[in-house]
Amino acid sequence: MQHLDPERLVLLALSEDDPMAPGETGHLAQCAACRYEFESLRTVSDLGAEGEELRDLPVPPGHLWEAIEAEISPAVVRPPAVRAVRPAQRPRRWLAPVLAAAAAAAVAVAGTVTAVRLVDRAPAERVTARATLTPLPTVPASASGTVRVLSDGQMRIDVRNLPLTRGFHEVWLIDPDDVTKMVAIGNLADRSEVALPVPPGIDLNRYRLVDVSDEPHDGDAAHSGRSLLRGTLTN
Repeated sequence: MQHLDPERLVLLALSEDDPMAPGETGHLAQCAACRYEFESLRTVSDLGAEGEELRDLPVPPGHLWEAIEAEISPAVVRPPAVRAVRPAQRPRRWLAPVLAAAAAAAVAVAGTVTAVRLVDRAPAERVTARATLTPLPTVPASASGTVRVLSDGQMRIDVRNLPLTRGFHEVWLIDPDDVTKMVAIGNLADRSEVALPVPPGIDLNRYRLVDVSDEPHDGDAAHSGRSLLRGTLTN
């Protein structure tokens, strides 16, 4: 069976304005080799269309192009999204460069999108101090907690198995060298994990003792004297 002209196949696959003649449609239905080449070229066309909206992405790094060059070296050409065929259906030699270009485009687009996502990703939170909260002698031994102070000034407190209270659990920063000096930074509001802002001007090297207390709803802003958990901040 005579094959369709290669240049005609390219036009049919890549141009929407060039309709296929009835004879060409019938030939593709019967000729597996031409049908394979046509479908491969349509894959190239689809890859190009998908990459149109990504034209404003930043230039991929140099190591990405080195990987592309290795991927499409003459020794191995592995077109994307192309099914395996029997030896009798192998694509003609002229098709290999086109499919290699498609492979390069696919790898470049994927690498560039990944790079953009990495750039846009929020920076990891940096912990500047941390503490392990342990129960006081009058508190069940299963109670515990952790504290992390972040570089943005937030203090993240995670507690477990605190005794129930008719009031609320308050978080304090205390000067261990003078426990009469303390600052309330907020309450847990019946949650096991909360983020509280460290008051401006508080020196955590001095107010380094973290205290969780049981406070009644009595309108008194002072510490109740009933501490549940305590831990010391370290860098």
